[in-house]
Amino acid sequence: MPDNRLRGELRRNEPMARHTTWRVGGPARLWYRPADLDDLALFLSGLPADEPVYWVGLGSNLLVRDGGIDGVVIAPLGGLQQLDMLEDGVLRAEAGVPCNKVARFSAARGLVGGEFLAGIPGTVGGALAMNAGAFGGETWAQVVAVETIDRKGEVRLRRPEDFRVGYRQVEGPAGEWFVAARFRFEPGDVMAAQARIRELLARRNATQPTGEPSCGSVFRNPPGDHAARLIETAGLKGACIGAACVSEKHANFIVNTGGARAADIEALIERVRAEVERVHGVWLETEVRILGEAA
Repeated sequence: MPDNRLRGELRRNEPMARHTTWRVGGPARLWYRPADLDDLALFLSGLPADEPVYWVGLGSNLLVRDGGIDGVVIAPLGGLQQLDMLEDGVLRAEAGVPCNKVARFSAARGLVGGEFLAGIPGTVGGALAMNAGAFGGETWAQVVAVETIDRKGEVRLRRPEDFRVGYRQVEGPAGEWFVAARFRFEPGDVMAAQARIRELLARRNATQPTGEPSCGSVFRNPPGDHAARLIETAGLKGACIGAACVSEKHANFIVNTGGARAADIEALIERVRAEVERVHGVWLETEVRILGEAA
């Protein structure tokens, strides 16, 4: 490696702050954006068997520590971007396609049921990996099949029954990563679907700090409750460590108000968890994925 047959973009010591929605994170030793699925297969097959591999789409729902990532980061955004309708009426979207693009694509074709995807600030690959949801909808409820790849570059077509899917978690065959989803949506009214997307986005903008760097929701909602309510009633709205602050607009968001370090964000996450447990007796599970080494 590098193999001169590769057509993608390879960078060394790539600052992950460029690729996360929190705008923080140290460098990845190697960062690769594949040209397409065939190029990705060639790249993976050439990696050493013990090389750590991580996937980063839009970089939401992700905190990369300040010391960076000692491994390879695969960046499907801009590479795995095919989005089309198959002959059987199934919509196929590759892992690097933003979820909001899937929502608009399906609505424009008179398909309903995917409008909620407009509220997910990530890519299809990330949505599959965590069963992302918004406004009462969840990704895997619409999935009829997925395509995965292993580190040898072998692509497989798998069915939902090959996975254990729960609230914000998905378990499946070891050593495989999602490279595409196949969704089935129901025929419906184009105008109504597009209006629903506009309504959901307006609601999101009204209730979430969409204009500030954040990862989306930091914590999972505990059974029968909402993390934001627990955080707010524990008196933590507006709490800060350095330039990382609990949003005044939505308590389950931590925002980078300018110049925050990943260490500040992680420390604030732990402070919030400890205080919510002290006040409410509830231990919040993180929804955000934390990668890398401390500085």
